[in-house]
Amino acid sequence: MYLTNRHLSRRTVLRGLGVGMTVPLLDAMTPMRALASVTADASAVADPTRLICIEMVHGAAGSNEWGAKQHLWAPENTGSEFDLSKSSLSPLEPWRHMLNIVSNTDVRNAEAFTAREVGGDHFRSSATFLTQAHPYQTEGSDVRVGKSLDQMYADRFGQDTPIPSMQLCIENVDQAGGCAYGYACVYTDTISWASESQPLPMMRDPRVVFDQLFGAGGSAAERAARLRTDRSILDWITGEVSRLKADLGASDRRRLDNYLDNVREVERRIQRIEGHNTSGEGRAMPEAPIGVPDSFEEHVKLMFDLQVLAFQSDTTRVFSFKMGRDGSARVYPDSGVNAPFHPASHHGGKEDRVMDFSKINRYHVGMLPYLFEKLDQAADGEASLLDKTMVIYGSPMGDSNLHNHKRCPLIVAGGANGTLQGNQHIKADDGTPMANAMLDLMHKLGLEEVGSFGDSSGVLSV
Repeated sequence: MYLTNRHLSRRTVLRGLGVGMTVPLLDAMTPMRALASVTADASAVADPTRLICIEMVHGAAGSNEWGAKQHLWAPENTGSEFDLSKSSLSPLEPWRHMLNIVSNTDVRNAEAFTAREVGGDHFRSSATFLTQAHPYQTEGSDVRVGKSLDQMYADRFGQDTPIPSMQLCIENVDQAGGCAYGYACVYTDTISWASESQPLPMMRDPRVVFDQLFGAGGSAAERAARLRTDRSILDWITGEVSRLKADLGASDRRRLDNYLDNVREVERRIQRIEGHNTSGEGRAMPEAPIGVPDSFEEHVKLMFDLQVLAFQSDTTRVFSFKMGRDGSARVYPDSGVNAPFHPASHHGGKEDRVMDFSKINRYHVGMLPYLFEKLDQAADGEASLLDKTMVIYGSPMGDSNLHNHKRCPLIVAGGANGTLQGNQHIKADDGTPMANAMLDLMHKLGLEEVGSFGDSSGVLSV
């Protein structure tokens, strides 16, 4: 324990050339557990839920009429006695105690409202996922949809962190101007909207994310000078670390060492990727930035690790993460399917091809246990980060073959500071808007004053 009479600020920053690193929560930041006397409500305000919103585009095999009967996404039973063995959610079986499946909700605002909008689902859907609003059809700069859930939360609970929110992606989303069917590309390029007319760009390069998290303490010139030396960021704060550790107890020193080791490991992986991608060897994705791995799995896991580090240091509490792109031709051989993603999603309703798409869905969902384990292993005070985090994973598309927006996949995981129960499957009545479930999640996040969201018609309790 911490033995001195003074305590550290939660915003303790270790600084060096182009480095500004906030440290994880230590016992020294709450001496003698003085916060134990604080009321539960005040504690919740002081330690708000962390939020990760993940869009995996273009629906699921289980949203197809035949796939739904085979329970390829939503299990047959509701409540807690559900079987995931047939479902693309089967990789989450070890985490069912933290899993909430919300099935049979629709995203009507992603549908075409006029004849001109017919066919534009690919270029409309992503903008609807976290806004539950209908995008205004334009190829110009007069874009308009709605403020997204993650940004509403960041406005309330992210303003006292160094970075209020961060937006990440896996595939290329830097197109400009119009895409197709009269829609600006920005509608399909991002899921985060600071206002109805202000889309937020998403970061694809892990190096850029890393430097945002750990380079915020210096100028751009300082960060560039540091990168040219090819040294670790930890080399620039060695003295600061030593001075801090001199005032810490044994458990805090171990916790700090653990955190710094994790930062260094992530940094090494980024450096290794950059080294490979600048070596002259052939790349699977030659158009990608040099910090982007060719491997989907490696890329996703690296982005998850960066999110966990950010939560540990309370650098930010809000992430949105776009894991795909509707029209992507990417192949996921580790899924057991060699067909490109978009053609595989247009399965024609043929049973064997629906099953292949289900395998791709299962592969994508199979990335989540890595995130859950990392959050679960990260202690934050008396609980793990998984206990304090809400993870929303879903799609605004239903049956990808028909481009409809019914029976859209949605799961919610994590403890969310005790507001989520886990181990339950909630099946909504036919025609229920997904916005009803999103509204309930907003209330669980502390936005109780929000009375409606998107096309919500009430609250679907998760």
